[in-house]
Amino acid sequence: MDSSSIRLPGSEIADIRFADGTLQVRFSRAFIIKTMTGSAEKTLWWQAGELILEGAELLAPLPEATARSGSEPAFICDGGDIDENVYTYRDMIPIPLESRGLCRCDLALRDSDQRIRAQGETIHLAMEETPHYIEHIRPDDN
Repeated sequence: MDSSSIRLPGSEIADIRFADGTLQVRFSRAFIIKTMTGSAEKTLWWQAGELILEGAELLAPLPEATARSGSEPAFICDGGDIDENVYTYRDMIPIPLESRGLCRCDLALRDSDQRIRAQGETIHLAMEETPHYIEHIRPDDN
């Protein structure tokens, strides 16, 4: 595969933590679109991982999860922006992501007016284990 990115809308967030200037957004199921140069087709996968901002400050209070069953995610992402210096990634996060400089996170949450909003000095994505295949995406499936 030549490129991969997390599709933020629909990705499941298990936990959001902020301590000692570090924001951690833990995805239990981040949906990943993989593409190959020269092919119109793509594949959809899911994988757990964390988006981490260090040297961070919150720009809004952290969202509070409502009561849920053990298998339900705390939140469903509804899209948003990740800023990495002069680049803004709308509704997606490139894989890999590791950068220093002005970084910002502004994520919407489904069925809520709460947002995950912070800025920091570094941003990186730490994916865990191996991706799990979901389906093939053909151009006329869009």
